[in-house]
Amino acid sequence: MKTTKIPVILAFLALGASAQASFAQQKVFNWLPANDESVRLDPANYHTGRTYHPGPNGGNIHVDIKAEKPITIFLTGAEDWNQALQYPASIINLQRLCLREHVMETTYICDLPPAALTLVIRDERNSPDSAVFAGLGAVLNPDNKVDRAVGAEIATVLTGPGSATRRFVAPNDVHIQYYRWDCVENCIQPEYQWIRQVKEKYELTSFLKVYGGFAPDHDGDQISIKIKSPVPMIVAMLPSQIADGLHGKPNTLESALEKNSCQQRGVQSLQFQCTFNVADGPQSLIVVPEPSVSVPNHKKAEIEMHAVKCIANCSLLESKK
Repeated sequence: MKTTKIPVILAFLALGASAQASFAQQKVFNWLPANDESVRLDPANYHTGRTYHPGPNGGNIHVDIKAEKPITIFLTGAEDWNQALQYPASIINLQRLCLREHVMETTYICDLPPAALTLVIRDERNSPDSAVFAGLGAVLNPDNKVDRAVGAEIATVLTGPGSATRRFVAPNDVHIQYYRWDCVENCIQPEYQWIRQVKEKYELTSFLKVYGGFAPDHDGDQISIKIKSPVPMIVAMLPSQIADGLHGKPNTLESALEKNSCQQRGVQSLQFQCTFNVADGPQSLIVVPEPSVSVPNHKKAEIEMHAVKCIANCSLLESKK
């Protein structure tokens, strides 16, 4: 076992996050195929792909794209793109993030800022009438669920019940394979949480207090102890068998503490942590004023202890023993 001092103001919630990460076997993540879509474009057609909503720290994307003829790929603000579909002349002024030109086959990756961004693909061939917005391509898969903005009468799904048929002057078929970042190994793990074991405010006496009932349920199990007292105190975790015998033999306390690392001497206001393994067995918290101090009348001490306990998928702990 080992002990670590930590600031009194450190929250148990923060401790819980670090504890869970340290006990769990590291998850392994990778890019996995998500949905895909096949798109047909005429010269100068645009296709509205997936809209991404990164978190406050941004994110990244991974998309495989294959086209029969050269295309341009970029990301632009989702609201800006929707606005441009209503006013096509403004497309030329769009901000184009992670611009890739003259592409026929690529793995498209991009680090995203924390903003909603839409993936846009454009056929690079010139439209027969360059003065007119060439419009949008058509999605070949009628079951695709990805949201997209489609201008009235400029794009149609090619197949499916009730769909219209669109004629293409010079078709450019594009396949888009989206990916998601997901766990691939060690995905189901034991889950841990800080559980309060002891919380008491009591009137100080010179007698030893013993709080039992803690047993590590996994190696590296953590406990966190917080003490607040008007006089210097001894605070320690001892094997329960030894702690229970101290009431009858209080003079053996010093010898019991000699080889114990989870203890603090002469403390009045402190929070500290200790770590235990399953082999350490049941443990008890002991609290008592230092022998050399005079205990004042009608003064109270506060003691609090939390322990990290498995709360879900705990059967996996047995397989690791």
